[in-house]
Amino acid sequence: MDLPKITDIDVADKRVLVRADLDVSQKDNYRLEVIIPTLKFLSEKGARIILLGHRDRPEGKVVEGLRMKPVEEILKKITEGIEFTMLENLRFDPGEESSNPGFTKRLAQNGEVFINDAFATSHRDSASITGLPKLLPHAAGLRFTKEVENLSRVLANPRRPVVFIVGGSKKDKLDYIEHLKKIADKILVGGRLPEYMGDEAITSVGLRAENEKIIIGNLMQDKEDITIHSIERFEEEIKKAGTIVLAGPMGKYEEEGHRQGTERIFKAVSESSAYKVTGGGDSLIVVQMYKLSDKFDWVSVGGGAMLEFLAKGTLPGIEALLH
Repeated sequence: MDLPKITDIDVADKRVLVRADLDVSQKDNYRLEVIIPTLKFLSEKGARIILLGHRDRPEGKVVEGLRMKPVEEILKKITEGIEFTMLENLRFDPGEESSNPGFTKRLAQNGEVFINDAFATSHRDSASITGLPKLLPHAAGLRFTKEVENLSRVLANPRRPVVFIVGGSKKDKLDYIEHLKKIADKILVGGRLPEYMGDEAITSVGLRAENEKIIIGNLMQDKEDITIHSIERFEEEIKKAGTIVLAGPMGKYEEEGHRQGTERIFKAVSESSAYKVTGGGDSLIVVQMYKLSDKFDWVSVGGGAMLEFLAKGTLPGIEALLH
């Protein structure tokens, strides 16, 4: 994929709009730390950096608790002297999520060049992701380029078997499973997702034929974790894998009593000799909780974006940069 790169575009002494993943929790600055190389590169070229981002889902209204100021303060501390300005939460304006041309035009007036370093948001068709590249010279940031390179290794001649482990509580993850079947040898489904797949699916893990691609975990009675049998079944598949994609926790890991599935599956993956990637907000927290980040070949900032890229081979944000 021949993405336009930040190193190939003239940013010297220009006002540069940088779309970044700024929707971070107090526990996790990983998404901020990974954009520092892009900010450093721009700073060394004498560019004036204007950061764009959002927090949560204010649905087109100003929500005091979702202003960007706290994120700006954290970033100032960790970037040690790199100068930038940060615009207010883009999602305070309904024009961001509806990709309104007037809003996009107003955003574009803040800069002369656009850099997308927001991989985790690039599965969204929003003004700052797909609109700005139409109006300004543009390129992918350093982190964005690395995301595409590392995740492409799962798609381009991967070591087999390829095992996807999909968890968490967001029902829309199930939409990717049909697409993932094309590249996966096994898809293990945990977290809250088995509940959304119907009663028959929940109880069928032990009954599925070995050549079935999808193995659906059974849930504990309170539905907050997968059962011991499911953990052991998933561990068997992890041991055989040549490539593993781990997307989401196996239960309500925030509570100690519901951590077992998540802890065992994440540790089993981290100990595997497979090429292994993980990503998404909850996965990032779990990886840091158990100090596993150096055990993975790639820790993506994206959850939904990572799965969509692997399922479809592209994202709206990538298409906007390419065309």
